[in-house]
Amino acid sequence: MKKIKWTDVRLVLMIGVVIFLYSFSSKRNETRYLQKTEVRFKGENNLFITPETVDNLLIQNFNKVTSIRKDKLDLNRLEHILDSNEMIAKAEVFATIDGTLEAVVTQKTPVARVDDGERSYYIDYEGNQMPLSDNFAARVPLVSGEINTENKGKLTEVLRKIYDDDFLKKNITGIQILPTGSLIMTNRNYNYQILFGRTINVDKKFDNYKAFFQHAIKDTLIGNYKTINLKFTQQVVCTKY
Repeated sequence: MKKIKWTDVRLVLMIGVVIFLYSFSSKRNETRYLQKTEVRFKGENNLFITPETVDNLLIQNFNKVTSIRKDKLDLNRLEHILDSNEMIAKAEVFATIDGTLEAVVTQKTPVARVDDGERSYYIDYEGNQMPLSDNFAARVPLVSGEINTENKGKLTEVLRKIYDDDFLKKNITGIQILPTGSLIMTNRNYNYQILFGRTINVDKKFDNYKAFFQHAIKDTLIGNYKTINLKFTQQVVCTKY
């Protein structure tokens, strides 16, 4: 008769106990109610949407968070609700073991503001419309003129270049779109206009402008310039008052 190896029996029993306890714990955890919500924002500290608004979106179909059972949560649906908000670029939602419903939110990034006389809105980094916020006003260039399907893509490229460059971000305050598609820009510290021209050779034009500015700032007469013409990529042509 074959002898029973008690070490093997104990091992099997231990594995069985572990599986039982894990299953019991998981089931018990699923049927628990949530205790609280927590909202965290990625990126910049300037909030266009408040934690309270995100919190309300998370529990909008329930009276309060403590009435929500963890096994009744549809995390994908909650993420979709947050992602559908015009201020939010991306949201991740999950429930922790201690009963916290947590949302990690990445806001949209405004790169320009549009005021067409009838309404005002931001253009975000992806080129989409984003509503103004009652909570915070972004310091971005003001765009005037017609934005349409033909010029939207190239305009967004220009706006991204400005946003991503520390100097341009601080210097460029406005962009006027002419009927021809050419751009005229204004700057923060001086009254001259920047004749940018059409949205071609964008990098070269901005490089030329930065080189001009670094040289001209040393000249006490920089305030006398009327226009800075960047249309010619090989040179910067200036006129004075």
